[in-house]
Amino acid sequence: MQVTETLNDGLKRGYTITVPAADLAAAVDGKLAEAQPTIEMKGFRKGKVPMALLKKQFGQRLLGEAMQESIDGATQKHFEESGDRPAMQPKIEMTNQDWKEGDDVEVALTYEALPDVPEIDLSDVELERLVVEPAEADVTEALEQLAATAKSYETKKGGKAADGDQVVIDFKGSVDGEYFEGGTAEDYPLVLGSNSFIPGFEEQLVGAKKGEEKVVEVSFPEEYQAEHLAGKAAKFECTVKEVKKPVDAKLDDELAKRFGAEDLDGLKKQISDRLVQEYQGAARQVVKRRLLDALDGKVDFDLPPSLVDAEANQIAHQLWHEEHPEVQGHDHGAIEATDEHRALAERRVRLGLLLAEIGQQAKVEVSDAEMTQAIMNQARQYPGQEREFFEFVRTNQGAQQQLRAPLFEDKVIDHILEQAKVTDKTVSKDDLQAEIDKMEEETA
Repeated sequence: MQVTETLNDGLKRGYTITVPAADLAAAVDGKLAEAQPTIEMKGFRKGKVPMALLKKQFGQRLLGEAMQESIDGATQKHFEESGDRPAMQPKIEMTNQDWKEGDDVEVALTYEALPDVPEIDLSDVELERLVVEPAEADVTEALEQLAATAKSYETKKGGKAADGDQVVIDFKGSVDGEYFEGGTAEDYPLVLGSNSFIPGFEEQLVGAKKGEEKVVEVSFPEEYQAEHLAGKAAKFECTVKEVKKPVDAKLDDELAKRFGAEDLDGLKKQISDRLVQEYQGAARQVVKRRLLDALDGKVDFDLPPSLVDAEANQIAHQLWHEEHPEVQGHDHGAIEATDEHRALAERRVRLGLLLAEIGQQAKVEVSDAEMTQAIMNQARQYPGQEREFFEFVRTNQGAQQQLRAPLFEDKVIDHILEQAKVTDKTVSKDDLQAEIDKMEEETA
């Protein structure tokens, strides 16, 4: 077997692999000799079928197997000896298209190699990590918001319904004089201003009193999910059976028990702990961004064009779909990556390769337990289909990699932060939010 280099330009590599016909014939003979003792054929005892007959019967299939195994073996040996790591799946093409049995096999192997990533001194990286301690006012504000979600409604005696009040109504909806399915309800509690009904419906009940009958006229939105109602004018015959005003829950032990705490102090402690986690999560986003910026400024190396192209196209498609959420799937024309997309792609690819190299050198690994937890967290997004999701991930290498990649990256980030010079700085939650806003503006 012979391997000849045909291309060495930057990270682009090309080779010609030649497998002599004699090697293929020997491989086929070896396979036949190995199988001969187990083969039975009419007119011959088991293991006594002549080699010539076996070759005539099975030779072509075994020749194909031997050819594929030889090429795969030569490719694997090449990567082991050269140390090259292909950026994407190598391209292998047979060059002698008029090949026939007895000829040497010649294939062209082309790929882009992953670059050598330079080592950097992580102890030279200096970062400031923001720390926010929940203030008493923050806990009180969160507690009041929690109480607002637990508010109740009590009868508003003799009063007119106002925005924020709850009206208990019976209603029957009709289009073109015909009542439609799903347009009727009794004792329905509707909070005015909640925007839970068709636009324009709730506003027409402002000022209504208990016992009042009112016809509400609205038009269904053009994009309404029920196609037979979309864009249609409708009338709803409403009877107001009760008007109620909102009453905020009291900040006491009873409220705390409704949210699983023993008393109000316990609920405050829960809220404080939750705020700490939220602030830490936001602060980590900031320090991670600052770390990536610092790393990006420390390294410069050639990038595989195929990886950059793939990343740029993915960015372009993602941003396009964010701007056109009404378009599903690939029902659109060609989306071209811009120079801005390519610049962002180059940064992502460069940092991805750098983090992968640092993680490999530090022997960072994602444990089976961590993967299982990640799968369980993801499966919760598919209630009732958790088992199907587990099976999908188990049999899909791509899905496994999608879950493993962010876990690996976070562990590498943690490793780098341990090596870097990190100084904690206590700030207010407003200062932290300002940093988050600034970071989002820069990536928008």
